[in-house]
Amino acid sequence: MGIVNVTPDSFSDGGQHWQHDTAIAHAQRLIAEGADIIDIGGESTRPGAQPVGVQEELDRVLPIIECLRAAPVPVSIDTCKPEVMQAAIAAGAQIVNDINALQDAAAMNVVAANNVAVCLMHKQGNPQTMQQQPQYENVIAEVGEFLRVRIAAAEIAGIGRARIVIDPGFGFGKTLAHNLTLLRGLDQLAGLGAPVLAGLSRKSMLGALTGQDVNHRISASVAAALIAVQRGASIVRVHDVRETVDALKVWNAVNGAYLS
Repeated sequence: MGIVNVTPDSFSDGGQHWQHDTAIAHAQRLIAEGADIIDIGGESTRPGAQPVGVQEELDRVLPIIECLRAAPVPVSIDTCKPEVMQAAIAAGAQIVNDINALQDAAAMNVVAANNVAVCLMHKQGNPQTMQQQPQYENVIAEVGEFLRVRIAAAEIAGIGRARIVIDPGFGFGKTLAHNLTLLRGLDQLAGLGAPVLAGLSRKSMLGALTGQDVNHRISASVAAALIAVQRGASIVRVHDVRETVDALKVWNAVNGAYLS
């Protein structure tokens, strides 16, 4: 899953793809580099980020989605707003990536009424405050239970299991220790019966481990993505598609997926 942030303030690439033509070109480049999904977001969810209005978010993302309607890969809309979900689906989005895991009843209804996939993510708190004092007794058990409950709620609403992906939410209300524990135990979340998405790319946990700023975390991001796949992730959400694809080609070859 290649990331296209149409925002001025995302933690890694805020402002880089702010103009619509730049964002579209970036998405097309990620597809050429091997992205299987393009994830488009118009509201930053980095720690401390401030929310934006519905219309502003729509103005940011809809032109990009419409231009990618004929793309050879599905487009995902990264939003928690039901109005944005509905408009994005009408414009051609095939996946809803919701950091609130459809806890908004209106969001649940939008996804249930449309033939789209959904990613249900765990977070503790909200982007404005989530990194201040995150606490867990058992982070794997608590994240797993939350996701199990959200899968069940989605199914009750009429969203079939085949449409559901889950995301433990690395960095969303988690300390470095919590993130590392989740990554070590990712296979336990894969046991919930839905594909796992792992979003580790360029995050602050990698900066804490390597001492590198956000612009120098490609190697750490690729390593983290590879570990996530080894531990059961089916999708990795990344900024650096080419590098990640190359690493996974080698991993797949070693694990028997290479065809001469």
